[in-house]
Amino acid sequence: QVQLVESGGGLVQPGESLRLSCAASGSIFSSYTMGWYRQAPGKERELVAAITSAGRTNYVDSSKGRFTISRDNAKNTVYLQMNGLKPEDTAVYYCNARRWVIAGNVNDYWGQGTQVTVSS
Repeated sequence: QVQLVESGGGLVQPGESLRLSCAASGSIFSSYTMGWYRQAPGKERELVAAITSAGRTNYVDSSKGRFTISRDNAKNTVYLQMNGLKPEDTAVYYCNARRWVIAGNVNDYWGQGTQVTVSS
């Protein structure tokens, strides 16, 4: 199984930046699509950004131009650089690892989350 540990959250003012990190266990990190999700109070969990094993990225519209997802396979780590943070970015951010396997099954792992609060 894959263990995911997020770090880097905190309290910042609007316009400031944070970099989230997600450290994954195991030696098969490079085969997973990695993603960052977030869940704000009273809201459902939503995808923020994802990066495939081939390096293709996707972002939620609200984060395009502000957030950058990257991965370092040698370190089994995925990052989310968040610039120009806004109060509406406030949420618990979760790291996700996903890999499709034989017979239509999927391996799906989650970290426990890190709190990001953007407030004046």
